[in-house]
Amino acid sequence: MADEKQSSFAVKIAWLLTLALLWGSSYLFIKVAVADIPPITLIAVRVSIAAMLLLAVMAWKGERLPRDGATWRKLFVQSVLTSIAAWTILAWGQQYVDSGLASVLNSTAPIFVFFITLCITRHEAVSALKLAGACLGVWGVALIVGVDALKGLGSNVAGQLAALTGALLYGFAAIYGKNFPHLSALVIATGTMIWASLVLVPASLIFDKPWTLMPSTQSVLAALALSVFCTGFALLIYFRLIKSLGSMGTASQAYLRAGVGVLLGIVFLGEKLTPAVGFGLAAAILGVAAINAPMRRQKPT
Repeated sequence: MADEKQSSFAVKIAWLLTLALLWGSSYLFIKVAVADIPPITLIAVRVSIAAMLLLAVMAWKGERLPRDGATWRKLFVQSVLTSIAAWTILAWGQQYVDSGLASVLNSTAPIFVFFITLCITRHEAVSALKLAGACLGVWGVALIVGVDALKGLGSNVAGQLAALTGALLYGFAAIYGKNFPHLSALVIATGTMIWASLVLVPASLIFDKPWTLMPSTQSVLAALALSVFCTGFALLIYFRLIKSLGSMGTASQAYLRAGVGVLLGIVFLGEKLTPAVGFGLAAAILGVAAINAPMRRQKPT
């Protein structure tokens, strides 16, 4: 039984790492795409392509969308928290904030989850170890990105607040995602992307007039990668983890996203691993481990 639990936990951590890989690469794709594609249109493309992909997967698996209005209203709230507001705000902020500083500020979601859970929802157990892990993770991200990235704090305040607001929304999204025990991860992901498409596609047509845009091939490819891999596939993993690993555990992948970018640079670009980055990676991993450490249950007396 113990071996089965350890194996199951290892699988969850593997999915967490995969999610970090997918969302960690999204910063790069957004930065490339937003150079030619306005934020609202970029996110509209992102969610609409993801919605079509997820609908195709649902048809292949024979699953159906919910039919009651109450569930669809909850899916709308989830969509606002997960994508409509969070992704649009982050994409807008990345026009004015360096990607390094944006990734540090946007990685604070687990801290928001901790205090929202502790002070408001109390939907899962929290501990001093989890708080320590959340703080350690942010410090690790700062080391990975480079402490110099923090020198930009105080300038371009609106962009920095946008990155922090995105993290806050991610925190609420990870908690609100626990409200769908009767739906599969595939159905939740599809429903949220349908809502996001219904809101953002018309907004794109009104504000950006996308038919007048002339994006480069590089921006188009970045938008496609962002839609298929960093959105469609990533959301399937995300909602699966919320059900199995919990809100704070799922949010902890934020600390691994910066490490993903560094490791990709080492593997594909020949970049070197500096001592500071090495310490940052270790701190981020320890933070994730502390957040996801199983809490001991007290024996009844």
